[in-house]
Amino acid sequence: MQAATQVPTEAEPVELPEPWHTILWRQEELERAGYPTTIALELADRRDVDLHDACALLNRGATLDQAMRILGVDR
Repeated sequence: MQAATQVPTEAEPVELPEPWHTILWRQEELERAGYPTTIALELADRRDVDLHDACALLNRGATLDQAMRILGVDR
């Protein structure tokens, strides 16, 4: 007699890490906008930071400290 296998009715979403090439592309875009390399890499790896918003902040004249505060990133 074989044991019955249960099929889940609703799959739980799995949050996978971003592929490395996506993180590097995001980092390059952030550096192009004016973020220092180390901060750009930190922001690029965070899913809670919108790339376009982060770039727009510096492009519109926000200082680095202002941008980080608006993005909700502690420094």
